[in-house]
Amino acid sequence: MSVHPKAFLSRKRNVREGVSTRSRIIMVLERKPSSAKAIAEEAGISYSAALHHLRLLEEEHIVRREGGKPYIWKLTGMGQLRLTEITVR
Repeated sequence: MSVHPKAFLSRKRNVREGVSTRSRIIMVLERKPSSAKAIAEEAGISYSAALHHLRLLEEEHIVRREGGKPYIWKLTGMGQLRLTEITVR
């Protein structure tokens, strides 16, 4: 499993399992904004784990939720980029 750079949090301890779970969540959201239930299913994690990590990512402004329940979660563009995403001018 590759680790997504946006999965690292600045305010929390980054343990391997948490970084791996957040990486899977971010990769799902890179494909399309989704509900927590859809994210959990696509990432292969429990609904409660998905909500926990989405809230951690939201605290760091990496994701945001929109609309009413069920919320749609989206990436904000904040967080660390992959080296392939950086453009040099």
